[in-house]
Amino acid sequence: MSDQHSANEVRFRPPRKEDGAGILRLVHDLGVLDVNSAYAYMLIGEHHAATSVVAEIDGELVGFITAYILPAQPDIVFVWQVGVAEAGRGRGLATRMLFEILEREACENVRYLDTTIGPSNDPSIALFRGLARRLETTVDESELFSSEMFGDFDDEPHEPEILFRIGPFDRASVIAHDTE
Repeated sequence: MSDQHSANEVRFRPPRKEDGAGILRLVHDLGVLDVNSAYAYMLIGEHHAATSVVAEIDGELVGFITAYILPAQPDIVFVWQVGVAEAGRGRGLATRMLFEILEREACENVRYLDTTIGPSNDPSIALFRGLARRLETTVDESELFSSEMFGDFDDEPHEPEILFRIGPFDRASVIAHDTE
């Protein structure tokens, strides 16, 4: 799917370091994701492009996923952030970006997808539970980071981050989604 136009005129591609500022701008515009530095997003494009994705419509950034393979566990891809702009909504873009990553050669040995989600983030919970259903596998949920671990740096307490481990799944279940 990389560098291809779909029927919905969405183009998926690996991020480049030059996309860092645009990703940061989208994160700010969305107003719901933890804001990292442009430098962090540039590093995603420089170091983790094979496992991350940006989505564009008519050259405009409308979505991204930052992800990486766990160094000590190469069968796990960790999804760090998912963002979809208003212009990209209603197209199943987040799910399509997840499959775009899972279909890549960099993920050929991946059997689990991990992510963390705050307990009040219903859209993300639905996204990842839906992904597990499409992969015909399970989701194990457990607290990874407690609220207290975030300290008191923010004006409001940070929710705990719940680890969602999706899997195991195999390559065939990843590829099978295209026929659904």
